[in-house]
Parts: sequence; structure tokens; C-alpha cells
Amino acid sequence: MAGAPPLLSVRDLCIRFPLADRGETVRAVDGVSFDVVAGETFGIIGESGSGKTTLGRALVSLLRPTAGQVLHDGVDPQTLSARALRQHRRDYQVIFQDPHAALNPRQRVLDSVCEPLEIAGGFSAAERERRALQALDRVGIAAEYAQRYPHMLSGGQKQRINIARALTLRPKLIVCDEVVAALDVSIRGDVLNLFADLQREMGLTYVFITHDLSVVSHVSDRIAVTYLGRLMEVGPTEAVSERPLHPYTEALMSADPLPLPSHLRSRRRIVLQGEIPSPIDPPSGCRFRTRCPSAQPRCAAEVPAWRELRPAHWAACHYASADGPPARPPDAAPARHGP
Repeated sequence: MAGAPPLLSVRDLCIRFPLADRGETVRAVDGVSFDVVAGETFGIIGESGSGKTTLGRALVSLLRPTAGQVLHDGVDPQTLSARALRQHRRDYQVIFQDPHAALNPRQRVLDSVCEPLEIAGGFSAAERERRALQALDRVGIAAEYAQRYPHMLSGGQKQRINIARALTLRPKLIVCDEVVAALDVSIRGDVLNLFADLQREMGLTYVFITHDLSVVSHVSDRIAVTYLGRLMEVGPTEAVSERPLHPYTEALMSADPLPLPSHLRSRRRIVLQGEIPSPIDPPSGCRFRTRCPSAQPRCAAEVPAWRELRPAHWAACHYASADGPPARPPDAAPARHGP
């Protein structure tokens, strides 16, 4: 994928939500930049409140950027007319976290899957039904389920139907927002394997948003680590998972449970102190410094530069190096410098 033109480009993206009654602003996404090339699975991971879902919605033009740009194959969708945008966004779809809420309980499965084609226009009723049944078959839903209602289906079946809805328009890119979080562990693997099969067959590109370390490591080519609206680290999946550069990534990866007795585990759990700060009034300098065991006064004074410390492996930390995160004193508590 090196040198390939990006299918998705994000440049200094900011998404802010003013709170009119309080005179404050939520800085949900605050200066994010990355590229995704065609055929890639780009994973985005972070704690709740880090801005992952807001970022995902902005990628498919469900939210208008406050500042910065989201480019689809070099095109800024915000510059298009309403008619052109409707045509353009067929190529950029999203699958939401809750498979139950994403389906209209009063619509049959077939009607729900036909709905995107009906809104897009240009398809006869027979063609809409043919495409819908074809998409349902591809995701493992038999034709007999097409006449059923959502309450008659399991959670896994509902999520497969949501995948089928996205496929009917034959998109180039799909944003998957916690798509297996609401599913039983026993069927998560089947759904993830389905995504992989569809990618091989249809040449799909994914932005995979999750808080599950095992999921993002299994499906992604590259991983971006978010914290409080900013990216902390971006790099190849194996490098980020096994040899992280940022202290926050190191703490996240240490929390991933290993199926080994404690005396055989080489990795020590790093427990972060305190809660993630409010996006209304984020810390100065490095966003992570109020919880970082290695924080220094410089971390409060300066925003860390985005540095490529290994080939295609970037981190935003003053003291990280190609060898890994900065050294931390034994059992050190997070250093706090300023509010």
C-alpha cells in the first residue's frame, strides 16, 4: 500500500459542540490527521469519551467539520451540492454499534435492506428486491428471513442485516462503529470473518472503530490510538500491539488479558490513575499528561510534535523514542503539572 493514493484523507479535523446553556464547547475531535488507502482496514481504538464515534460520523459526512477537512478520494464532500452529495455518499457507508436500534421495528427485513436503494433512486422495485436478497444471501441470511420483523431475529442476525444494507449500494469504504460490541462472544468471530471475506471479494476499505484490543489487532492493517480527541499513536498493527511507542498505548495494551498463568506473563499491568479529563476543558500541552506515569513539566507547556520514530510508525510524545515509551519510575504515580 506504500505510495498508493489515499481513498480517505483527514486533515486537522476538529469537531466541536457548543453548549449554549453553559457557554462552553465540547472539543470532541481536536486536530486529527491520517490517510486510509483503498483495500486497507484502519483500526481506531481508545477509551470511551476519546471521540471515536464522533470521528467515525464525520468520516461519512454525518457531521460537518468545525475545522479541517475530510477528503473522499480527493473530493471534499462539504463543497458538493445536496444532490451531488447524495450521489457521492453512496460510496461511504457506516454500520452502527447497536444492531437493534439500527433497524426499524415496523419494517420487514426485506424493506429495511431495500430502503437505501429506494432513497438513492434509479432502481426499479424488482431490481431493489433482487439486490437486497443478493446482499442478504451474501451475509448468511436465508431468503425466508426477508419477510420477518427485527424482533423475530437474534442480535447477530440483525447485525448481518445491517451489513447487508450497507452492501446494497456497493460502497468503497465502510466505517464500522463498534459493530461486534453488542454481540455475544460466541458469534463475534463469525461476523469478523464475514467482514474479511467481503473485503477480499469486493475490495472494500474499512475504518474499524472499537475499544476491544483483540478485535482491532485481529482485523486491522494499521491502528490509530485516540485519547481525548487527539491521536496518540499510529502504526502497523503488529508494531503498535507488540512494541508501542506512546505511554498511553503501552497502558492500553497491558490491559489486554492473556490466557496464561500470572507467573508466565512477561507484561506487567499498567494501571492509570484518575479518569479521562473533560473534553470541555482538556489539559494543556499533552492531553495524556495528567494520567501519564512519565509526565514532566514540558508535557504541560508544549503540545508534543507528531514524530515518525520507526518506519510508518508515528507517536505524539516528547520523550518516546524508537526503543519505545519513556522510562517510568517503579510504581510511579502520574505527575501532574498544572490543571
